[in-house]
Amino acid sequence: MSDATEPWLIVGLGNPGPEYAANRHNVGFMVADLLAERIGGKFKRAQKAQAQVVEGRMGPPGPASRRVILAKPMSYMNLSGGPVTALRDFYKVPTDHVVAVHDELDIDFGALRLKLGGGDNGHNGLKSMTKSMGPDYHRVRFGIGRPPGRMQVADFVLKDFSSTECKELGYLVDRAADSVECLLAEGLERAQSAYNS
Repeated sequence: MSDATEPWLIVGLGNPGPEYAANRHNVGFMVADLLAERIGGKFKRAQKAQAQVVEGRMGPPGPASRRVILAKPMSYMNLSGGPVTALRDFYKVPTDHVVAVHDELDIDFGALRLKLGGGDNGHNGLKSMTKSMGPDYHRVRFGIGRPPGRMQVADFVLKDFSSTECKELGYLVDRAADSVECLLAEGLERAQSAYNS
């Protein structure tokens, strides 16, 4: 169980700007937005980093409640490491209390996998974070599946979810947000057994 006094930094990965808002690559932003809504906060510009942040508490009131900083880097995806590391240092967050929520090509659409550490699997946001602060942070991997036919990966991740996917997306983003809350409240193993699919 984590030390309740140490803050957590929850980072939704994505690209800034309205043209990217509904892209598969921006599912991390979608989860961060929902978590901000749940804790009753609004994103505002961070003073010390190129990011938007919300500070608050997550979990039941009392000793089980966790201090959290929700963040959306406002650099592009492949430069996420700079803003995330600046926030980690500013808020004095241990690296193992950083959680990256991101899209994952190698998992079927809507499936979740939580883990601590590991490789970047070709994901530019993770690559940048790992280069800046090492690999020892948590990941909530949100499956988007592989591109159909011969579509290039870059084109696929920068496309909006399909109309069929959109029918389930609200529920799946909700479930991903639940998994983050479970990770903070009950630890990685409990969250993995409840949410990994």
